[in-house]
Amino acid sequence: QVLLVESGGGLVQPGGSLRLSCVASGSTYSIYRTGWYRQAPGKERELVASISTSDGVTTYAESAKGRFTISRDNAKDTVFLQMDSLKPEDTAVYYCTAHSRRGKAWGNLYTDWGQGTQVTVAP
Repeated sequence: QVLLVESGGGLVQPGGSLRLSCVASGSTYSIYRTGWYRQAPGKERELVASISTSDGVTTYAESAKGRFTISRDNAKDTVFLQMDSLKPEDTAVYYCTAHSRRGKAWGNLYTDWGQGTQVTVAP
């Protein structure tokens, strides 16, 4: 089991910045990739960014490139999302996600979700 606890959401003006944090606990040794999703009212969940645990390879949604940066501190089991130049369109609930494999000769795959943190971008 992997437990994810998020923090850092809040209200910010357009053009401002926020840094989201996600601390993982439990079977953290088994996590091979973590990421951030977001969901705005009336819209589907969207993958914003992800990062590989082992080699740090990252992916970004087109809307996030150049403005958001995902990083992690493996020693502290923490993933960050630095959000700069925020726009009202970025308003959403942001979720931390961990993908893991463990047991049965590492053939069992798992996905865990954080509780979500609200990000609101408004004047």
